[in-house]
Amino acid sequence: MVTPNPEPRVYNYGSINIDYVYRVPHLVRPGETLASSSLRQVLGGKGANQSLALARAGGNVSHWGRLGDNDRWALTPLGDAGVDIHDVELIDGASGHALIQVDDDAENAIILYPGANHGFDETRLKTLVDSAHADSWVLMQNECNASESMLRQAADSGLAVAFNPAPLSADVATLPLELCRILFLNRGEAAALVEQEESVDADTLLEALAARLPDVEVVLTLGGDGVCHQYQGARITMAAHKVEAVDTTAAGDTFIGYFMAARQRGEDIEQALRLATTASALCVQQAGAEPSIPTAEAVVAALNEWPALSLEHRKS
Repeated sequence: MVTPNPEPRVYNYGSINIDYVYRVPHLVRPGETLASSSLRQVLGGKGANQSLALARAGGNVSHWGRLGDNDRWALTPLGDAGVDIHDVELIDGASGHALIQVDDDAENAIILYPGANHGFDETRLKTLVDSAHADSWVLMQNECNASESMLRQAADSGLAVAFNPAPLSADVATLPLELCRILFLNRGEAAALVEQEESVDADTLLEALAARLPDVEVVLTLGGDGVCHQYQGARITMAAHKVEAVDTTAAGDTFIGYFMAARQRGEDIEQALRLATTASALCVQQAGAEPSIPTAEAVVAALNEWPALSLEHRKS
């Protein structure tokens, strides 16, 4: 049973990775050896990125994760941002890590090793869920093991679940996604989930998602084409800011963190989308994951300075 408490939180059941970021002129081709112009070692992982974004957006977030003891330095930026790291477990084994190529067009390619992120067991999951405050959220990605168990335990305990099933694995389609309150998807993930070609239009994807998951709130991010929000027959489409992208790493995680922080504060959907879209536009103009996630002050300043984004309401 979750713990009664007047202060709802977002509990992020998420990965913590050590990212090795290589700058290359283009993504490495099969059989090719390519020199990198730079290498940086930084905190990463979709879970850690989303916790950082939530905290920098002013959200109340606790991180549920695992990390190799030799990499405990990675907890410092999380703690400094205001993330509650009390429930991050330090282990003797290897942390999760990622080898990331970033090319001159700001595209990236990533090799992911799960390490400590895949060491959760049922006892640990139950302990975490039982410690959660009532009326809170559990935020999940797909870089930790036991996704189905966490999803079911959180929902059974009355916690609202927001799920970003990335990276999308074959088993995601078999998960009880109807238990989610919010599902965050990009175009490729949505297409795979509803067995459509990625080239189909956003309306087709949203209609298929509504047919499969009629009671789940869907946030479909479309990169430079903006974002769509769909829930119970209502659809909001918002354009993206036009900016020069340097590195798209963590842009989606930044969007999710800012969106969730706005929802936690009780902001309406339009404002949550505005904040999240602006935060991700700032993110892509900086290199790296953790260093590129903007502060709330920077996001508010950009919202006030940049042209207002176009918005459309429709019935789905």
